[in-house]
Amino acid sequence: MTQERTQATADTGRYDVVVVGGGAAGLNAALMLARARRSVLVLDAGEPRNAPADAVHGLLGREGTPPAELLARGREEVREYGGEVVTARVDDVSRAGAGGFTVTTAEGRVVEARRVLVTTGLVDELPDVPGVREQWGHGVVHCPYCHGWEVRDRAIGVLAGGPMSVHQALLFRQWSDDVVFFARGTTLSDDDRERLLARGIRIVEGEVAAVDVDGARITGVRSADGSTTTRDVVVAGPRMTVRAGFLAGVGLYPGEHPSGAGDHLAVDGRGETDVAGVWAAGNVTDPSAQVGGAAAAGAFTAAQLNGDLVQEETRLAVAAYRESADRDSAPSDSAPSDSAVATAG
Repeated sequence: MTQERTQATADTGRYDVVVVGGGAAGLNAALMLARARRSVLVLDAGEPRNAPADAVHGLLGREGTPPAELLARGREEVREYGGEVVTARVDDVSRAGAGGFTVTTAEGRVVEARRVLVTTGLVDELPDVPGVREQWGHGVVHCPYCHGWEVRDRAIGVLAGGPMSVHQALLFRQWSDDVVFFARGTTLSDDDRERLLARGIRIVEGEVAAVDVDGARITGVRSADGSTTTRDVVVAGPRMTVRAGFLAGVGLYPGEHPSGAGDHLAVDGRGETDVAGVWAAGNVTDPSAQVGGAAAAGAFTAAQLNGDLVQEETRLAVAAYRESADRDSAPSDSAPSDSAVATAG
């Protein structure tokens, strides 16, 4: 029955939910929705944010799993319950009739959805420092909870680059007592400077010219004056931007996240955005969410979304029930009048 329902949905191009983005949040949401017997289509561009990383960490039961392997297994699980997962880039989401949506891909496919769930995640805008992009996800990292254990007790350099930079340096101090903060021309407040020095974090003033690399290994951070500070690992805090340009058709745009680390899609406590019928989960709403947190957000939001569909279906059923009851109780045109009945008596 599941296969028949899935085929029928694919033939009509109409789904209960279209999930845009097939990372941890999107796939876990799709899994929940498919198990709730919802017709669900996942459209994924195939550009996972954590693709450069060697492994996923901090995920119970899947510690150390390569990111590609985790996603491949997730796609299999969604399909086992009748969900569809397709490689495609969404270009546009627009309003359709009866409160639904039309979703158009770059490949020209057009489908309809009662609800849209956005789980496209983030793009990391890296500092424009030679060597950073080349080493991103390996020698250059940003998250202590994702990479801290792997770089423990090594010589770490933190590049200033945003409001979270000092916080990053203080966090990485938990994993190593050899941390250097490269100010990159920024002016530290007296409080931030004191906090860094109190934790034994050395401050190097001036601009950074490059991250020096020997083969596949970082050797140091080179300052604009030509001096080099030997380092094994570099921490860079990117500005994080959401992938949501395709939502302009419904008037939905990202806003600045309160942390100052980038932008996000604002949602209510259930996961619905300001545009009724468009939901969001994972890094697109919370830049700090790791894989486990993003997956959990996807599951939670999917449950809330399914509940929203149930409420809609119940309202429609009640309206139809009342209409039917009214018809049944209405006098029939062929029924005899009261006077005719009295005369016959």
